[in-house]
Amino acid sequence: MTALLRYHLALLLRSQRWLPPALLYTAAVAVGVQAGDPVLGSLGFAVAGLVPATVWLVRICLDQEPPAARAVVAAASGRSRAHVAAVLGAVCCMTLLGAMAVCAVTWLGAPVDDHREIAVARVPAALAGLLAALVCVLVGAAVGTLCARPLVRARGWSVATALAGAVLALVVPGSPAGAAVTDLVTGSRAGTVPLSLLPLAGAVALAAGALAVACRVGERRGE
Repeated sequence: MTALLRYHLALLLRSQRWLPPALLYTAAVAVGVQAGDPVLGSLGFAVAGLVPATVWLVRICLDQEPPAARAVVAAASGRSRAHVAAVLGAVCCMTLLGAMAVCAVTWLGAPVDDHREIAVARVPAALAGLLAALVCVLVGAAVGTLCARPLVRARGWSVATALAGAVLALVVPGSPAGAAVTDLVTGSRAGTVPLSLLPLAGAVALAAGALAVACRVGERRGE
C-alpha cells in the first residue's frame, strides 16, 4: 500500500492538477478570514472549505491515470488496493493543507468569543480546528469517492453530483462535516472550545463505507 500511495502522490504532484483546488481553497480562506476575527468562527469557515476542495482532489486522483497504466496497476496490486491508494493520496494532501490553514488561522485570529468578552485559549482552539479539518477532509473524500469512477462514469454527471454532494455534506442535518463546523461556530458564540470525537467517528465510518461501495462496484465492472 505504501508503494501505491507514493505512486499516486508522485502522479498528482508531477501533473500539477492539485494546484486549482489548493489555490482556490487558499484564496477562499485568505479572503474569508481576516486577522483579528474570533478564532473559532474563523476556523469554522476555514475547515468548511475543505469539503469541496477534497471532493475535487479525490476526483482528480481517481481520474489522473491513463487507462493502460490503470490496468497495469490493477493487475499488479489489485483494483481495490489501487482505488484506496488514490483516495488516500488526496486525503493526505488535503489533510496537510487543512492543517496549515488551521495553524495560520489560529495564529491570525483573536482568542476571544464572538462578543469579545470571553478569552479562548489558542492551543485547544487549534486542536479543535485540526479535529474538524480531519472530519471535513474525510467527508469530502467520501463524497468524492461516490461521485467518481466507477460509480459515476460520465464527466458531466460526476461534476454535478460532486458539487451537490459537497453542498449537502455541509447542510444536511446529521452530517459529520456540518456538525464539526457547527460546533466551532457555536463554540465561538459561547466562548467554549468543542473537542467532541463523535463527528470524527461518523466521518471515518462514512469514508470507509464509501470506499467499500466503490471498490465492490469497481471489482464487478472491472474498473
